[in-house]
Amino acid sequence: MKGNFIDNLGRVYGLYTGGFLVFIILMAILEQLGVSAATIGILFVAFTVAIYALIGWLSRTMQVDAYYVAGREVPAVYNGMATAADWMSGASFVALAGGIYFGGHGYLAFVVGWTGGYVLVNSLMAPYLRKFGCYTVPDFIGTRYGGNVSRFCAVLVLVVASFTYVTAQINASGTIAARALQIPFEFGVWFGLLGILLCSMLGGMRAVTWTQVAQYIVLIIAYLVPVIWMSNAQDFGLIPHFTYGDAVHKIAELEGQLGVGTAPTESFAGLKALVKAHNEPGGVMAGWLFFSLALCMMTGTASLPHILMRYFTTPSVRDARRSVGWSLFFIFLLYFTAPALATLTKLQLLDPSLPTAVIGKSIADVSNLEWIKNWTNVGMLKVSDSNGDGILQINEFFMRSGIVVLATPEIAGLPYVISGLVAAGGMAAAMSTADGLLLAIANALSHDLYYKIIDPKADTKTRLIVARVLLIGIGAAGAIVASMKLTGILGAVAWAFCFANSGLFFPLVLGVWWKRANRPGAIAGMLCGFAAGALYLVYVQNGGTKILGLDGLRFGMIGMPVSLIAMVVVSLMTEEPDEETQKMVDETRIPSGKAILSREQ
Repeated sequence: MKGNFIDNLGRVYGLYTGGFLVFIILMAILEQLGVSAATIGILFVAFTVAIYALIGWLSRTMQVDAYYVAGREVPAVYNGMATAADWMSGASFVALAGGIYFGGHGYLAFVVGWTGGYVLVNSLMAPYLRKFGCYTVPDFIGTRYGGNVSRFCAVLVLVVASFTYVTAQINASGTIAARALQIPFEFGVWFGLLGILLCSMLGGMRAVTWTQVAQYIVLIIAYLVPVIWMSNAQDFGLIPHFTYGDAVHKIAELEGQLGVGTAPTESFAGLKALVKAHNEPGGVMAGWLFFSLALCMMTGTASLPHILMRYFTTPSVRDARRSVGWSLFFIFLLYFTAPALATLTKLQLLDPSLPTAVIGKSIADVSNLEWIKNWTNVGMLKVSDSNGDGILQINEFFMRSGIVVLATPEIAGLPYVISGLVAAGGMAAAMSTADGLLLAIANALSHDLYYKIIDPKADTKTRLIVARVLLIGIGAAGAIVASMKLTGILGAVAWAFCFANSGLFFPLVLGVWWKRANRPGAIAGMLCGFAAGALYLVYVQNGGTKILGLDGLRFGMIGMPVSLIAMVVVSLMTEEPDEETQKMVDETRIPSGKAILSREQ
């Protein structure tokens, strides 16, 4: 039956895509028949979450290999789609275009870093970790360097980085649920968590893989449709990616007339630090800030356990390499669209020749717009008449960056069915990444901490029960933290990347490429790098003087060099690895042959 399913993946997902398009048409018909916008939004979110939950239920398993690595049978193309969904989180779908909207070109450092990171994944990591045959990233660290201490250190870094990241995804899902279901954000995060757990709890990596393929199809359709629609409406053509330059110039002119360069966001602290970082004086410092943020995102990409885990699921090393290429292609479709979406949406609000413009209009009229009232009611938008002239100025319009994409269809006056579609896409993006992150944490704790360190004699049933209990507990903790709104979505993601690269980047890279790297060096690299980065983050967040302009989004630039120096120095000062370990490292870099770990036949 498994083989039949794998052989018929094209037909299965073709029918799924066709069914989803039919559902969109049905929702459009219901809208024309007078069904309320609120009902359509609920139907979109409920229907898609129910489909993902069904896939999760059908993919349930009690087999260790299927639960941890999807049976290592995922074809390269579909692993590329699943990885893209895993990667294109709430930050990519919900927050990236919002960051570009408010901060301009400086935010392209995220795009450059996140995309460029896959070059590092392909050249330094994915094929070799697949050849190793491990289940988790700490599994590689623990086996390559030996001993429970190194494994535990890797688990520690993984948990902190992934938990920070997962709170951002639950934050995104809560934002979407709050708007679509018209409920408070604090309740929305729990609704989002429920959907996330339904997808991943029973089937582990196998369930997550097939739901992520389904989620990618939804999110990419949802992201492209409003951009293409707006582009045609504004006469920029069917494919705006190459033609929206005129819109950029027009926005620059309009902002110049309004006396500002960037819309203020001070009323929402989540984006304040990001905007400030990219509005500092230009020249060398601006270039350094762009480069340092891009580098942190690149190395963070190559260090994130939930991304590296995806390449453990392919049938071979060759498929792991091919799936990285497919991942880049599927990710490119969204990232290439984000700047166009941000530009066309901003033009909708600023251009007085468009009926959707709000700046310069009567505050009374603007406040009565349905989309303004809806987003204001859930605390994501604010309009104020601070100068008392009754006309909305650009510095009197406050919008959280996280709602730019979600509100775009309403801003552009598109049918509400498109808003429902975008909400479903955003939910798919947040859920797919949260699934991968929660699974990475739960698998590391259940396999590397519980099974490898605490109870090596635990049977399969016990191990999987522990993994599922941990999944629920960690998810609940993430929902609690997300409901506190400690930072914005992009800010939390940047922290997660820096935690990961501070503690894991060099132990992973040198574990593959330097035979002399040993256990004491790896432990020193993980602990010193992670501690240095975390302490610098605390220092800067509490008002400390920034070193070379590096803020809390770039603390990996402190953690990584400390990790590298500590690892190299301690490795050279201590005994080199035994001959067997060095042969294992050599074999890891040979593409052909069986996986190194003996459990894979």
